[in-house]
Amino acid sequence: MTRILIADDHDVVRSGVRAILEAQGGWEVVGEAVDGKDAVDQALATRPDVVVLDYGLPIMNGIEATRRIRARVPGAEVLIFTMHDTATLVREVLDAGARGFLLKSDAKRFLIAAVESLADHKPFFTGTVSEALLESYLAKGAAVDSVLTSRERSVVQLIAEGKTNKQIANVLSISTKTVETHRALALRKLNLDTTAALIRYAIRNKLVEA
Repeated sequence: MTRILIADDHDVVRSGVRAILEAQGGWEVVGEAVDGKDAVDQALATRPDVVVLDYGLPIMNGIEATRRIRARVPGAEVLIFTMHDTATLVREVLDAGARGFLLKSDAKRFLIAAVESLADHKPFFTGTVSEALLESYLAKGAAVDSVLTSRERSVVQLIAEGKTNKQIANVLSISTKTVETHRALALRKLNLDTTAALIRYAIRNKLVEA
């Protein structure tokens, strides 16, 4: 029996994915999560074989959630499920420990194959991720550089979601002083000077939904 956890903040997406997966013999959906923190908690509780994880989750994004799931439930493979397919995102997916990447637009054609591959502990990628890009990443460490680190992106996302420094610290298990440091570094790297500008950056770069 292949045990699967689905994490997406849209009810219609979760129900659609669940219907596709549960139609397969020997597959069981053991839980559904609505945000990144919920996904980590449910992964710890249910110990799934495969986690289908939306990149754009609230509270804790898919990259941070992937990192925590892979650290705490190392037997679980993560399939990042997203509408976006940038080279930077692919790099972050690989860095966090996910071994699958599936565009939502490709779900009807490839979701079953993706889960089958990950259940066998084999990687699965679609979208613009070519073999050349993957080989380049593995050989050189990364295809492109991101302006912000994954932790800085997590902090920016949470700021854009309206979280206080204390709330961000609790979500990411860091101190409020560290949150302030990441915020300051993000502002400096992006050449911004206000929280409003940081929020606009987050919306423009799809760290949060407008």
